[in-house]
This record gives sequence, structure tokens and C-alpha cells, in this order.
Amino acid sequence: MSFYMHLRAVPESEAGDDHSSLTTFMRAAWEIHAEEYEAGLAESVDKDFAMVHEFYETAAGRPQGADGAWELPVFGGRVVRHPSEEQPPFALLCPTGVARAAAFLDGLRFDAFWDRAGTAFRAPFSAWDEADVKNVFFEHHSGLLAFYLRAAARGDAVIKAFWY
Repeated sequence: MSFYMHLRAVPESEAGDDHSSLTTFMRAAWEIHAEEYEAGLAESVDKDFAMVHEFYETAAGRPQGADGAWELPVFGGRVVRHPSEEQPPFALLCPTGVARAAAFLDGLRFDAFWDRAGTAFRAPFSAWDEADVKNVFFEHHSGLLAFYLRAAARGDAVIKAFWY
């Protein structure tokens, strides 16, 4: 089974406000994800997105760190649930939140994040070469950083879909 976090930058005025319109928009965006990715409008994180969230949380020193900005890149934003809660929710991150997420991601070099996350975070990956694990998180971090910096520079909001 595949699951993804799909992020799409959009002018705030064009972000839908209900589950139905967000589903329509994000499904269409997913169909052309490669083109939108190349245009700098989209980003996705495969099955690792919850671990990326935990990585930022741990590196920020848990909820006290970075003024809560650690939670913005992955799960942050206003949650829009399906009326019957049968489908995964969407999250809408307003332009101010996008700017805060970009600043958080840009605030420390990746190696500093990795060092701050520490051995407790890395323990579940002990069966793998640490350099390989570090590279996976580096790739996710680099992609999210570039995406959020572009979206913040445009003053965009970000819609997040969680596809299962």
C-alpha cells in the first residue's frame, strides 16, 4: 500500500474551504503532480512523512522548541475533515504559517537538525547504515525547504492532502 503527503502551493484566495472542493482540486493536482513539481508548485513525501514530522519535533526539542514552528511543515494547518470522517482530512496552512514553516526549515542547517535529533530518534533505524538513513531525511528536508521557501516568497497558502 502506498501513502503520500501531497503539498500544493496556491494563492490563499484559491484554496477551497470544504472537503469536497479540496478533494476535487487536489485529485486534479495529483494527476499532474510531476508537472507541478517541476514548476515549483508541489511537493510530496512518501510513506516517511510521519517520521519527517517526528524528526523536526525531536530536533526542535519537542513542543517547546522553535515556538511550535516544528509542527508546521508536515501536519500544521487548519484541518478540514470529510463530513462522515471516512476519508483522510486535508490541512490548510495560511501564508503566515507557510512563512513560519519556511523560516523554521531554513533556520538550521540539516546537519544541525540531524545532530539535535540525536541517538533516540535514530535508534529505530539502527539496522541500516546511518549515512543511508541520513540521506533519506536530507532529501525530504531539502525538498520541503525548497518548496516552502518558494511558496513563502510568493505569499501562497499550502494545501496538504494525505493519500492512502
